[in-house]
Amino acid sequence: MAAVAADPAAAAIPASSEERDRQREAMPGLDEQWRQVENGRERPLRAGESWFLVERHWYKQWEVYVKEGNQDANTFPGCINNAGLFEDQISWHLREGLLEGDDYVLLPATAWNYLVSWYGLEDGQPPIERKVIELPGVRKVELYPIELLLVQHSDMETALTIQFSHTDSLDLVLQTAREQFLVEPQEDTRLWIKNSEGSLDRLCNTQITLLDASLETGQLVIMETRNKDGTWPSAQLCGMNNVPEEDEEFQGQPGICGLTNLGNTCFMNSALQCLSNVPQLTEYFLNNRYLEELNFRNPLGMKGELAEAYADLVKQTWSGYHRSIVPNVFKNKVGHFASQFLGYQQHDSQELLSFLLDGLHEDLNRVKKKEYVELCNGAGRPDLEVAQEAWQNHKRRNDSVIVDTFHGLFKSTLVCPDCGNVSVTFDPFCYLSVPLPVCSRRVLEVFFVPMDPRRKPEQHRVVVPKKGNISDLCVALSTHTSVAPDKMIVADVFSHRFYKLYQLEDPLSGILDRDDIFVYEVTGRIEPVEGSRDDIVVPVYLRERTPSRDYNNSYYGLILFGHPLLVSVPRDRFSWEGLYNILMYRLSRYVTKPTSDEDDGDEKGDEDDDDNEDSSSDEEKEEVPGPSTSSSVQETEQEQAGPSSGVTRRCPFLLDNSLHTSQWPPRRRRKQLFTLQTVNSNGTSDRTTSPEEVQTQPYIAMDWEPEMKKRYYDEVEAEGYVKHDCVGYMLKKSPVQLQECIKLFTTVETLEKENPWYCSSCKQHQLATKKLDLWMLPEVLIIHLKRFSFSKFSREKLDTLVQFPIRDLDFSEFVIKPKNESAPDLYKYDLIAVSNHYGGMRDGHYTTFACNKDSGQWHYFDDNSVSPVNENQIESKAAYVLFYQRQDVGRRQSQTASSDTPASRASDSTPNPEIMDVN
Repeated sequence: MAAVAADPAAAAIPASSEERDRQREAMPGLDEQWRQVENGRERPLRAGESWFLVERHWYKQWEVYVKEGNQDANTFPGCINNAGLFEDQISWHLREGLLEGDDYVLLPATAWNYLVSWYGLEDGQPPIERKVIELPGVRKVELYPIELLLVQHSDMETALTIQFSHTDSLDLVLQTAREQFLVEPQEDTRLWIKNSEGSLDRLCNTQITLLDASLETGQLVIMETRNKDGTWPSAQLCGMNNVPEEDEEFQGQPGICGLTNLGNTCFMNSALQCLSNVPQLTEYFLNNRYLEELNFRNPLGMKGELAEAYADLVKQTWSGYHRSIVPNVFKNKVGHFASQFLGYQQHDSQELLSFLLDGLHEDLNRVKKKEYVELCNGAGRPDLEVAQEAWQNHKRRNDSVIVDTFHGLFKSTLVCPDCGNVSVTFDPFCYLSVPLPVCSRRVLEVFFVPMDPRRKPEQHRVVVPKKGNISDLCVALSTHTSVAPDKMIVADVFSHRFYKLYQLEDPLSGILDRDDIFVYEVTGRIEPVEGSRDDIVVPVYLRERTPSRDYNNSYYGLILFGHPLLVSVPRDRFSWEGLYNILMYRLSRYVTKPTSDEDDGDEKGDEDDDDNEDSSSDEEKEEVPGPSTSSSVQETEQEQAGPSSGVTRRCPFLLDNSLHTSQWPPRRRRKQLFTLQTVNSNGTSDRTTSPEEVQTQPYIAMDWEPEMKKRYYDEVEAEGYVKHDCVGYMLKKSPVQLQECIKLFTTVETLEKENPWYCSSCKQHQLATKKLDLWMLPEVLIIHLKRFSFSKFSREKLDTLVQFPIRDLDFSEFVIKPKNESAPDLYKYDLIAVSNHYGGMRDGHYTTFACNKDSGQWHYFDDNSVSPVNENQIESKAAYVLFYQRQDVGRRQSQTASSDTPASRASDSTPNPEIMDVN
């Protein structure tokens, strides 16, 4: 109990001896006095009761007077006099170190009132009233209350000394300070204390006692009053002012306030603008109803800090005094409690919304101690009964403004595919994440490389099934090229080498949109079969020799260049010389043959180098052996070297008995533009180092000397290609209705292998069928459009236009709970906010469309920029998260705004029983 000053008038004192005589005569008998007083003293202490101190000397004199039974004036105690208990007669503070029994006697209020009525209280002395407080394990009369020095933040010099009990709450201190300093009811205040080190600490939880807050007598308590623009004076002193200087004189429409981008924080700004324009949630914070519901002890919450930070943000944006604010305090608070949002990386606005709604709920949870609740299953009971039990169990652990506003109820039905066991549960939800109808086709951009060397590679755009195979790609391409699908090999080319050579049965999902896909026309396969007469397909790389930086330039490095080739080689021409001639033919469009003069000059040089060279033309040519039928045929294997995952298989036709050496020509008898070398699939090392590797399908490298490449290789022509007419084709995406997405959300699906369901009947995990139905919808329904698609091989954003209504979104066909036909607006919703995402997966920008709750005008929030918009501008491919408000709630709020009465405010905060109560 706070005590400012005593009231001596509470105990009237006889003014004269005649009056005292008359009062004495009116007293009960001495025995009766003793009985009444002593009976009161023997009663037990009760917490909160008032007891009074009486100076021991006076009380002992009174005892003598009543016990002797003599009403002689010599033993009459006179007025109650407690002067010996006070330090002085100005402040009326009690002396330190008083002891019960030695210095004073405690009397209950009834006994004290008897004595005062019989004897009176010394003129000017205040009664010494003390409360019984309950401490852990003991009750006692609080002899020395805490004396606090109360000051205002704006006037630190003027202090009021006021007494409080150790068991008084900090809220009583705050209310006393507001009364003493004449603070208006609509103004926000908070308390600070000066600690022993001289710094200031916030008293956040005003529901705890002064004892729990460890406050001591003489401590300075500062009351801070919020500025009219929603900021706190202390924030300005600490350099945490959220307001740009140019906004100091601004005054505009409340709620029309931008948020500064702190660096990739547009996702946060978008989420906050959407939440800020939910009318009932904003009113909840503006009217300070959150202060009574802050939960500082919830282990799942943020000690009320997130809710307070959000409240400060709401009060600033809705003060009407800012064009924009800097949400750095809120950003730091979010990062403190959710490390994934630390720093300034781009994030998802829906993920932040999910965190904020959960965090605000736990900070404002009215349930202070959560009880254990078992999940309830249908078990053949009526849905109404099971739903009611599930919702009540949810409210036993979760009860907040977030639950009142955003939480609804699902019905989840699981069916075992083996035994038919059905499991029905009802689960709460805070938002709906609805899938978008996905087109079953996709467009792939590929380069077709024909066998005819006169034709340049062609760029094509082909439409293929999303869940198709490589064979589907070949079939689609054959309609453009008139080349049979079985005459094509598909390859992923990366950094001048084959990253992967696809098989016909490989899925198209392994090809990403950013991959460089080449389709080669061939007349054979890359993995020939023994006994087959098909041509052999050889992978060929182009390499250039470059002098190393070695001191004597004795070592030459090799670097890949150009596009690799898949070359079809007839069996009867499979030799080094045959391969060289075929490559010269395939490269003839951009490789020039040497003239006869150049050949002659080079041959003379060769003769000087080798006098013993055999000139027999038969010996100059290597024989081409027929197919091998020896036991050297081995099983296929996959070779992986470096980043390449090209598939190679053991080939009975390409063993060492076909290409006698791994390099050609061993000696130059005539001028050659390049040399040939067997390499690994990565194209960076020779195969001679490993005998086993020689047994696999060889990759061939064409090694060019820099001078020869410069003279005979036309790089511009080699890189040339033509665009087919299909390149301009764009897959048209038809817009979808929001109702289609919701319908897709409620369709039956089969669980994935990674997430099986345990069937209580089969006693094992099953890939059950699952169906979600909407049972109960909240006041504000958040619909998250799942635009971002993730799979093992790909990540993409769906830019499908989803058409959604601004008004009258009807959910009656989706809610399976028995309906109230007399209240159709319980299932109709109006749009109030949209979070937009522009851009792709790796980068993008978030903005917001929102309807102001006061003016009804729509605005476009783009970080710190705010501009009015028309309703026809809201629908776009960028719409990502939609906020809908139930029409009956909006109607109540409109009535509240027009009447603005306490009664209407109370009705506004009452949930609609038809929706929030499942009875």
